[in-house]
Amino acid sequence: MFLYSDTGGGHRAAAEAIIEAIELEFPGQVITEMVDVLTTFFPAPISMAPQIYPQLSKMPRVWEMGYKASDGKKRVEITYKLLRPILQRYLDDMILKNPVDLFVSVHQLINQPVAKVVHEYGLKFATVVTDMVSTHAAWFAPEADLITVPTAQAYERGLEMNVLPSLMHITGQPVADKFCQPVGDKAQLRRDLGWNSDLPVVLLVGGGEGMGPLEDVAKALDEAELPMEMVIVAGRNKDLQARLNRHHWKTRTKVYGFVTAMPDMMRAADVLVTKAGPGTICEAFIAGLPLVLYSKMPGQEDGNVTYVEAEQAGVWAPTPEEVVATMKSWINTPQNREVYAANAARLANPAASRNIARLLVKLAS
Repeated sequence: MFLYSDTGGGHRAAAEAIIEAIELEFPGQVITEMVDVLTTFFPAPISMAPQIYPQLSKMPRVWEMGYKASDGKKRVEITYKLLRPILQRYLDDMILKNPVDLFVSVHQLINQPVAKVVHEYGLKFATVVTDMVSTHAAWFAPEADLITVPTAQAYERGLEMNVLPSLMHITGQPVADKFCQPVGDKAQLRRDLGWNSDLPVVLLVGGGEGMGPLEDVAKALDEAELPMEMVIVAGRNKDLQARLNRHHWKTRTKVYGFVTAMPDMMRAADVLVTKAGPGTICEAFIAGLPLVLYSKMPGQEDGNVTYVEAEQAGVWAPTPEEVVATMKSWINTPQNREVYAANAARLANPAASRNIARLLVKLAS
């Protein structure tokens, strides 16, 4: 049973990617289930987290204060020690109603209390950490039987939280199999998508919900009138999509809503302009796409930006003007862009989901 919650799309996507990998690696041999653990098993206000998260994401300073105030080994231990009596009957109910061989958490909020209770019932518990670098202390339950982490930095953080080295595996970030295919013929992909095969293509995304200053960045790039084609994905944000469609673009531009062809779009593009979400970053690595990161969730995604910049796989450009300056530089000197692209490809780990799947099935068996 995979425990996730829709506080952002990354937790659900990670669980789905691993379940897909389990079926690819062990076809017909494993029964899996996903459950939004916060809304299904926990009381208010914890159960309200998916509703609260979108509002908090619009208040980055408030989010940052809460993130930093709650982070830390002792703070997490004290918090869950106080909450344990309140949550006990809900945790008992979750376990007694779900006779599974292995609980797998892809969400940081419940790991320590769940791990303790699961062990009391003689069952097994694993955590798949889905934050790349800035990993909150709540991710790491020393009682877990297995913890997978995406980077060496996350592994070091686990050691700081007193997790035994033997319990942790650096696997990379789980992403869907459709993102893990070879890049293939980029020119043919562009023709299939109806894009210009001669100009550099800049893909702008803001996650499934079209978050961040996507519109301002797109319009600033348009005003610069660079020799490129822009492809903007507004996601489920229909208001944003409508505004972008009404805009009179000077630059060759295509606007999409929510798409299912994102893997092909990434493989066909030359640059990805996006927020610093871990899943999107790792998908870009697999496609060999250099990154321009224009926004982040403070605290949670700070390390993602540092990691991308340190590895020279992309740049941090938090204002539309900085995004424009980066794109001017990369278009005028494409060899520099190619260096960033090569570094992005070097960081790719397309086997991550399958490696995690094998570890989990071995533990469950």
